[in-house]
Parts: sequence; structure tokens; C-alpha cells
Amino acid sequence: MALTKIDLVDMIYSELDIPKKECIDLVESFFDIIKDELVKGNDFMISGFGKWSVKQKRPRLGRNPHTGEQIIIDARRVVTFKSAPPLRSEINHGSHSSK
Repeated sequence: MALTKIDLVDMIYSELDIPKKECIDLVESFFDIIKDELVKGNDFMISGFGKWSVKQKRPRLGRNPHTGEQIIIDARRVVTFKSAPPLRSEINHGSHSSK
């Protein structure tokens, strides 16, 4: 199940004693800050959680899966995420892991 922005707003609303409108503004502002930094090409790191980075991909040779025709895939920038060691540890050994 995916967690949506409205789910996040609802979770913050239930945890904090602030109006829902302020929770919405908080979530929107947080994501706007992350997006703005990534668009500028800057990394965005949250200590103990992870780091988003913008990586440049070079043009490369690809193949159209329907026709088999070779094509050039344009250069582009992509966002990557690398989790911090505490988060990786929690995911792999935490109480929420499924076995």
C-alpha cells in the first residue's frame, strides 16, 4: 500500500495538536523544499533517514521493445535515494519486518 500526501497529512494531524490546514501547508512546504533543491541539482539529506541525489545519465543505445529497432535514449537527470544506515538497519531488523 502506498502512503499518499493526504495520508501523511492525516498522520501528522493525529499526532500534533494543530489545525489540519496547517498540517497540509507543512507537508506541501516540506515537499516543495525538497523538490526545489533537487531541481537546482543539490542533494537533500535527512540525517538518520537518507539522501536524495540528482544523477546525470549519459545518452545510451536502447531498443524499442515492440519493434526491436535500436534507438538513442537521450541524456537525462534522475533522482536516486540512498537510505541511511539506521533506516536500513530498522528495515532489516526492526519490529516491522515481515519474515
